[in-house]
Amino acid sequence: MSDHIIRGMAANNQVRFFAGTTRDIVETARSIHNTSPVATAALGRLLTAGALMGAQCKNESDVLTLQIQCNGPIGGLTVTADAHSRVKGYVNNPNVILHANDKGKLDVAKALDLGVLSVIKDIGLKEPYVGQTQLVSGEIAEDLTYYFATSEQIPTSVALGVLMEKDNTVKQAGGFIIQLMPFASDELIDVLEKRLNEFSSITSLLDEGKSPLDIIKDVFEGYDVVVTDELPTEWHCNCSKERYYNAVLSLGKKEIASLLEEGEPIEVNCQFCNSHYKFSPDELKEMLLKAAAK
Repeated sequence: MSDHIIRGMAANNQVRFFAGTTRDIVETARSIHNTSPVATAALGRLLTAGALMGAQCKNESDVLTLQIQCNGPIGGLTVTADAHSRVKGYVNNPNVILHANDKGKLDVAKALDLGVLSVIKDIGLKEPYVGQTQLVSGEIAEDLTYYFATSEQIPTSVALGVLMEKDNTVKQAGGFIIQLMPFASDELIDVLEKRLNEFSSITSLLDEGKSPLDIIKDVFEGYDVVVTDELPTEWHCNCSKERYYNAVLSLGKKEIASLLEEGEPIEVNCQFCNSHYKFSPDELKEMLLKAAAK
């Protein structure tokens, strides 16, 4: 099934959940950025988190940015998502190669090492909301669990995963976010803690053919599960020549004049999708006239 997210409530509305499969998104990112396996796993986890958190947005125009700045060889990652769970992202060092960790898995934690996770929410206010926490493990799912607990004071469980094929393409990717409502009972909390502690990897379950709904039903076995809606999620970059034209124009008269002195076209590259946009000297002259008129 193509990438999608389900959201809903469980255990008599004591819990809300977001769960999805994101293989196509992560494979698109891998193909665009030519990422190494460990970089694919790291970026894929953050893209999946972005898609799930995009599904939490309340307004159509909301935009969410997840940014990790870190000391590890991956250098950092950036993902943005909108309220329709459309995502894009990039990794600072897509070519990082590391040995597997002691469990034989891709060592995302070592690729990131120490760092800071920032969640930036642009919800139409004068200034965006920014929440920041230290990376607690570098595994990204645990770091986001910690972020929700400390910055948003919401008891949360986050699972994220990327499973690679032998040819280094993406075999499976997906995740879930489960959040307790303030009135959740102690009994439910105890049951969920036990089940989530025993939870195997999300990608192994997806690889068995289970859907996001199957996985949520397994977690909440014995409780009601109500899916309120299902939405597609996809890779989407909204860059365009017009957007970059305006970006160059915003540099101002002095900077545009300096670019024009070279007498050569300039090329602007989108970090998210690797699209290239060229501006001719004539277009730069047009910008200079517009900048001078301001």
